[in-house]
Amino acid sequence: MNRRCDRRTFLKGSLAALAGLGLTAPGGIIAKNVARATEPSTKPIPKRPLGKTGHQVAIYGLGGLFTTSMHDRHDEAVEIINRAIDLGVNYIDTSAWYGTGASELNIGTVMKERRDEVFLASKSHNYTYDGTMALVEQSLRRLQTDHLDLYQHHLLGGLGQLEQLQQKNSARQAFEKLRDEGKIKYIGVTGHSSRVLADALKDYPYDCALITLNAAGAVMDDPEYLDEFFRLAQEKEVGVIAMKAVERGSLVKQGLDVRQLLSYVLSYPVSTVIVGISVVEHLEENVRIARTFKPLSKAEMVEFKAAAQSMRRDR
Repeated sequence: MNRRCDRRTFLKGSLAALAGLGLTAPGGIIAKNVARATEPSTKPIPKRPLGKTGHQVAIYGLGGLFTTSMHDRHDEAVEIINRAIDLGVNYIDTSAWYGTGASELNIGTVMKERRDEVFLASKSHNYTYDGTMALVEQSLRRLQTDHLDLYQHHLLGGLGQLEQLQQKNSARQAFEKLRDEGKIKYIGVTGHSSRVLADALKDYPYDCALITLNAAGAVMDDPEYLDEFFRLAQEKEVGVIAMKAVERGSLVKQGLDVRQLLSYVLSYPVSTVIVGISVVEHLEENVRIARTFKPLSKAEMVEFKAAAQSMRRDR
């Protein structure tokens, strides 16, 4: 999202667009949840268990893209990361891939002093044993830490395939060795496809899975497998992390309300939702939403999903 974008402008547009659907009328889900999210709150961000890891994470986490992943905005990135932790965010996600290393470097500046305050996750986009071993050492140096809480296969089905992980000398064996050595604590997998991630959960006892999830269905491959994915995740006690709730800000630009987008995703059985941040003001707004979050009913979720997908089709 453009650094100078004004979400209040987007909100006005979204309310006008959704008025015709009855969602902004008194008692409509938009009206009710805008009121919830704009109420001042100093209470902490609610926490949920991260699967079988034993960790409790805030339902809102910090993603490692946007300003956080820019080499030339280091000071602003550090400000965002510190502010997030100050506000109670205790889950930070990054990747060796983001910003050609800038994301890990910027986060590492903060981790040098505040490592014990967060659950830190990164990713390997290399699906070979040797490649992953080289990447993790690079990530640890950049992040200025001796261990990662969660290490994840980056974009299964895009950057690598499940069949690769099933072979000898794959990244999977590297992850297991790193866990045995104490350099990582938990093993995870990420992707855009519910089908691919469901297959991964059937194939291996992952601790966590990071999946795209939003009301508009943007960048959600094989959404017909979403129920199966969540069934498996709950059955196997896998911690589910949601990403792309606002789809890099594009859904807000299309007129959808960030409050509703986050509330929709958090009404699923996810442990946390991670969002990349451009400016501190957006972070503070999102934290305010998380602090006042109340689950949507099934009917409200169906209603908002239909509105979001209709609006996206019309763009």
